Amino acid sequence: MVTPKRLRYKDAGVDIDEADRAVAHIKRLAATTFTPGVLTRIGAFGGGYLLSGWKQPVLVSSADGVGTKLKVAFLADRHDTVGEDLVNHCVNDIAVLGARPLFFLDYFATGKLAAGTVRQVMTGLARGCRANHCALIGGETAEMPGLYAAGEYDLAGFIVGAVERGDMLTGASIRAGDLLVGLASTGLHTNGYSLARKLLFEGAGYLVHTRLPELGRTVAEELLEVHQSYLRPIQALASRGLLKGAAHITGGGITDNLPRILPRGLAAEIHTAAWRVPPVFELLRRLGNIPDDDYRRTFNLGIGMILVVSPRHQLRVETVLAACFEVPFWIGRVIAARRAAPRVIYL
Repeated sequence: MVTPKRLRYKDAGVDIDEADRAVAHIKRLAATTFTPGVLTRIGAFGGGYLLSGWKQPVLVSSADGVGTKLKVAFLADRHDTVGEDLVNHCVNDIAVLGARPLFFLDYFATGKLAAGTVRQVMTGLARGCRANHCALIGGETAEMPGLYAAGEYDLAGFIVGAVERGDMLTGASIRAGDLLVGLASTGLHTNGYSLARKLLFEGAGYLVHTRLPELGRTVAEELLEVHQSYLRPIQALASRGLLKGAAHITGGGITDNLPRILPRGLAAEIHTAAWRVPPVFELLRRLGNIPDDDYRRTFNLGIGMILVVSPRHQLRVETVLAACFEVPFWIGRVIAARRAAPRVIYL
């Protein structure tokens, strides 16, 4: 009988030693985000968080990914921003319900683990968590040979926050006549990248390091701009009783996301001249000759968050937002919905 050749896990494509090096970096970075509620260390089988000081806490959770923005990171070989993108996107999704982020978990999966890449990704994750006062409490780093192309990975995030039940932002108090305040995005955020990549790389033939005169920067610099967190202005307005509702403008644009917070029977008028659409969106529109409806449902067009406030609070809202270093764009108002008319009307 022939003795079979000795095989190790590494021979199948999984390098446990490289994984250990990656986890060591993660432990150090995660520790910089810990808040007083964290009860466990990175490496435990689960993450423990003490929920104290609340009366009627409602736990608010969300999960998301970075999407094909990762493809740009692969091409540019820059991985220190996508983690921050992920945290901020998830934070915004629970902030619009009035929740304060408590803790975050990540999922990083790749075909062949490279500790240096993991370190870059986790550096962005930790930076985003610290900025939002959110603990990076755990996650999963998976090496799965044959499942991903060489040099590529996937990244997903899971967040849990809390809000007192009586302070939840449900949109129930929104009425016709309320004003819509737009807060600027930093670019594409994490949506529309499949179309953007097709237009810029396949259509126009640009490379990630091509410098675009109309943008004053390279393609990679523009497309890897970090997704903005709006936690601070949302909390500042909500704590003063000035905020009726908030909509995170992600995939689907204003067209699909704003109606998600409007009570039945209400719609919105958007005045497109109220803000200047950033040059990157106009470049993409020109390259693809994109029709208006698709353009508005694919990209945020420079508005990353829409807040709903009462007209009588307009001056106070402006003051609070200025203290948060936000410039408000008064982009429209809530109206009564009309039969067979769209929920969002562009003027």
